[in-house]
Amino acid sequence: METVEAAMAEEEAEKSKMRKKGGFRTMPFIFANEVAEKLAVLGFTTNMLMYLTRQLHMPLAKAATTLTNFGGVSAMTPLIGAFLADSLVGRFWTIAAASLIYQVVRIHIHARTHARTPPRRAELTGVFVFAWQGMLLLTVSAAMPVFRPPPCSGAGGAGACEEAAPWQLAVLYAALLLNALGAGGYRPCVVAFGADQFDESEAAERARTWGFFNWYYFCNGASQLVAVTAVVYVQDNVGWGWGLGVPTFCMAVSVVAFVAGYPLYRRLHPSGSPFTRLAQVVVAAVRKRRVPTDAVDAAALYENDDMDAPISLYGKLVHTEQLSFFDRAAIVTDGDLTTDTSDGKPPSSPVPKLWRLSTVHRVEELKSLLRMGPIWAAGILVITAYSQQHTFALQQASTMDRRLAPGLSSFQIPAGSMTVFTLLAMLTTLLAYDRVLVPLARRVTGLDRGISYLHRMGVGFAISVAATLVAGFVERHRRESAAAAGTTDAGTSPLSAYWLVPQYALHGMAEAFNSVGHLEFMYDQSPESMRSMATALFWLSISLGSYVSTMLISTVHRWSAGADGSNWLPDNINRGRLDYFYWIVALLQVLNLAYYAICARCYMFKPLQLREVDDDAKPQIELQEKASPLSH
Repeated sequence: METVEAAMAEEEAEKSKMRKKGGFRTMPFIFANEVAEKLAVLGFTTNMLMYLTRQLHMPLAKAATTLTNFGGVSAMTPLIGAFLADSLVGRFWTIAAASLIYQVVRIHIHARTHARTPPRRAELTGVFVFAWQGMLLLTVSAAMPVFRPPPCSGAGGAGACEEAAPWQLAVLYAALLLNALGAGGYRPCVVAFGADQFDESEAAERARTWGFFNWYYFCNGASQLVAVTAVVYVQDNVGWGWGLGVPTFCMAVSVVAFVAGYPLYRRLHPSGSPFTRLAQVVVAAVRKRRVPTDAVDAAALYENDDMDAPISLYGKLVHTEQLSFFDRAAIVTDGDLTTDTSDGKPPSSPVPKLWRLSTVHRVEELKSLLRMGPIWAAGILVITAYSQQHTFALQQASTMDRRLAPGLSSFQIPAGSMTVFTLLAMLTTLLAYDRVLVPLARRVTGLDRGISYLHRMGVGFAISVAATLVAGFVERHRRESAAAAGTTDAGTSPLSAYWLVPQYALHGMAEAFNSVGHLEFMYDQSPESMRSMATALFWLSISLGSYVSTMLISTVHRWSAGADGSNWLPDNINRGRLDYFYWIVALLQVLNLAYYAICARCYMFKPLQLREVDDDAKPQIELQEKASPLSH
């Protein structure tokens, strides 16, 4: 008895200690790490195509394939990182380790790039940017030229170029793999770790969680804005050494800052493999598939609060009628329970054989993930539409009049910098949402976060449809302007690139609603012990959206091909029908919006029995509302 009381006292002391940590005071450390990571990643990826083609002399097609494969691997590794964080390592140490891996890769790439500068310039840049690394970095920089092919022959390097040797490419691929591993550990954990800093057992702390998602995405967007403007300017006008060195230095500082916040963080302990628990539920349910349905009595289903305590810190999931097949996993049958008497002590309480019997909480974990699937899938097509900004919208901009102030200045906005309008719109929308819309909506809905994340995602879907429709009409106007000016064959159009601003801005607004709402949904509705995994699925949806875009482009390209070799998406878009492609995407989005509305209407929120603590420190039980999504 005394042992049990001591254990309960220790648990209460641990919870009290946890409540004294976390909160907004940890945000500077987490946001600093996020901003620096984004600067480093974008500073790294923005230059990679030029780095592969100009310095490793890789053919363009091979370089593009290399980066595509790298992107695919980077999209899959978050699943591995999330598994390690949720089951073995914990989020803090996963983020710290991933940041260090990132830093090793940045130093490696920076050194390889840096070695191409004249010796004196390399020395000076090494001293000023990486003084803290001293002679170590200079030694690495001096050794790196062996990892590159010889310079191109001819005056100014205009002659024949020798491609990098296989062993030199192997070093590059190893660096890219390390980069992907760093992304895999960082991306799925940082959002969940930041939200973990707010105690869900307190209503006031839960309300602050929703503000965190807004500000996280705001910092994310602000760092992207700096990367595509300031960092790109440094890379183009100062040099690759500084252009990659500055983000590397920021990343190094952020690692120190993140680790410095260690005493302040709320660090939730990993709770074992989620995949194993899910598999145990499925296996147990399949084994009992012949149990008649009338034998499934909700009151008699197996529960074990002590066993589920590590995976239900804030509350346990209660039984629901949906997906009732899996309830069989919690039906107690002969042989499901065992008593351990091997140590010679009196028999203890029966424990379940987990591949034969699961608790209601574990069954509902699986149900929650399955219920989230249709909502998660709806977000893929939004990314498909959004990704056109970096392909066809970029091509549109490259054909248009990009003068900053026509008639006053000859300075041209780089086509790739048009995404600045997307980022500005996203940041403005996030500020307006947090400061204006939420207070107004709160008076109507009574929700601390203003509107539900399902409503927020729906608004984002609708705005994305509008953005794609606008893109189609602008493309038609652009092509007609080219025909009127007689520049069709030249592949240009006299129309100002500012005509593209509405579609870029609408995509930014859609991202502010949809992406943040999607993150909120994945974090809130996922089982407590699987939140890193849920965030990894968010990143996976982004990757799948890009792949769907690639497949759609290939399909349209083949389907629209004419006998004379023409198609809707030729190299000279003045000769194509890009507007038709945009409208196909818009039609798919409309169908997707209808699908999402049905899924949202039918969605059942996870039935969480919250454990709250009042001012007298007395535990209270509150059942999360099982309301319609449109009223939640």
